[in-house]
Amino acid sequence: MRFIIPVLCVLGFVALLSVPYGCARIVPPSGGPRDSLPPVMVKAVPRDSSLHEPLTGLKIVIGFDEHIQLDNVPQNLLVNPYVKVQPIVELTPDNKGMTIRMKDTLEPGTTYTLNFGKGVKDVNEGNVLKNFTYIFSTGGYLDSGSLRGRVRLARNNKIDSTLMVVLHRHSDDSAVAKETPRYFARLDSAGRFLFENIATGEYSVYALKDAGDHKYHDKSSLFAFYDRHITVTHFTPPADSLVMYAYAEEGPKPKTTTTTKKTTKKEEKKEHKLHLSVIIQGGKQDLLTPLYFQYDVPIGKLDSTQLQLTDTNFVRLPFVFINTDTNHLKYGLRYHWHEDSVYKLIIGKTFGTDTTGVTVLKSDTITFATKRESEYGSFVLRFHNFDLAKHPVLQWVQNDKVVDSMAVTGPTLTRDLYPPGEYELRVLYDTNQNGTWDPGSFFGVHRQPEIVVTPKVPKIKIRGNGWENEYDVTL
Repeated sequence: MRFIIPVLCVLGFVALLSVPYGCARIVPPSGGPRDSLPPVMVKAVPRDSSLHEPLTGLKIVIGFDEHIQLDNVPQNLLVNPYVKVQPIVELTPDNKGMTIRMKDTLEPGTTYTLNFGKGVKDVNEGNVLKNFTYIFSTGGYLDSGSLRGRVRLARNNKIDSTLMVVLHRHSDDSAVAKETPRYFARLDSAGRFLFENIATGEYSVYALKDAGDHKYHDKSSLFAFYDRHITVTHFTPPADSLVMYAYAEEGPKPKTTTTTKKTTKKEEKKEHKLHLSVIIQGGKQDLLTPLYFQYDVPIGKLDSTQLQLTDTNFVRLPFVFINTDTNHLKYGLRYHWHEDSVYKLIIGKTFGTDTTGVTVLKSDTITFATKRESEYGSFVLRFHNFDLAKHPVLQWVQNDKVVDSMAVTGPTLTRDLYPPGEYELRVLYDTNQNGTWDPGSFFGVHRQPEIVVTPKVPKIKIRGNGWENEYDVTL
């Protein structure tokens, strides 16, 4: 026993040494898990889905289970059917609700829906009550018509969720340009739209970029239309039963600005000359593409006899001259390049003359080399579920730009030489067989755009150094 007591004392002393010096640290209790739930409606006066509401002076008070904030309600709120004067929406004094005052005279026997989009959120965490909707009717029943569908971009099969889908009662083409739609719906992130509690009947369906007036009058803006009128019933159709493809008929007109710079006669003489540059990516000419060169100002007159392509011994070689630039800046030549070879491009002083008669200072000889075949890869693509009757064209895309396209005419496609890199594959249904995508045209002709679809494995990688690349491309 006399040995046990000293041992216990030693153990107690060691335990005391293990306690850190200083005051005890007080740890505040955690606040629990983060609130990730949006507000919940707990009351509404009049109640949601109420009937026989007045045509004028309607006031709606909606309460929630927590404090809320309103975020850009004029932009987020959609009222269906359309009202000329938007409601006034304000927070209640306790910030746990909102008051809605309908300022426009309402239509008799009509069901109205108020969709707040992303306009309602809680105060603490900013959790959004997405697409919160309140419904009421000025008649004795609620409309039960519904319509759903999808909108995709025809050019690349992608989604633009900023588009708005609109319904018109009138069937003539001018309605979408001159009249306000009856109903509106936003697209979600997957390009889907849904109309609920709308009146049954026949509608024309469009999708457009809303510039504020809900009308289509700018052909450079995205637009889509459905080929025929839709009859809305009480039955909700599947999402894929109505698909529209948006396009922009005309490209946006570039803004041009004119600046005036005062120069002396000496500076004017020095500046007034042409500058010519040859375009060779990576320092070596690609074996598969033409050689391009460009001026810094538009050319008014060309003399093709002043352009020569030679080998290193200045033996002239035949080529095809390329002159397709409508801006009169860029020109080129096509030749069957040999690998790892050196060429000379001789451009005479008077090959190009601008509209004022000015040329480059002197003739120029440009020496350049071509790439080796080992710098390329080869590929074999095997196609599955391709409908050749739709004239599919395989598009090779980098940075959202089509860099190459190839008609698909059989079950496989092979290339012995192809530039290495990562590519996104798309398939164009080339209706008019011109090799490029064509937009639609609505007014008068009702021509739908050509459609681009995405394979199940949309991205491939072509490896160089003679690597053989094989892929299955399935639609």
